[in-house]
Amino acid sequence: MSMAAIGMIAGMALGFAGYFGGFGAFVLVAALGAIGFVVGRFLEGDWELGDFFRTRGDFRTRRDRQR
Repeated sequence: MSMAAIGMIAGMALGFAGYFGGFGAFVLVAALGAIGFVVGRFLEGDWELGDFFRTRGDFRTRRDRQR
């Protein structure tokens, strides 16, 4: 499924939540979607937990090594 289709489905879900449930439901659906996105990235192996806890120097050194 393309990223455009996934974005459209997510937008429709947020729209329905906002229309039928109000602003609170809109925020809840958006937050759960963001959490699901992060968990999916972890499960696919695109992100590692250490990526969020590295210092600035570690990040620069790692990025420079990739060049």
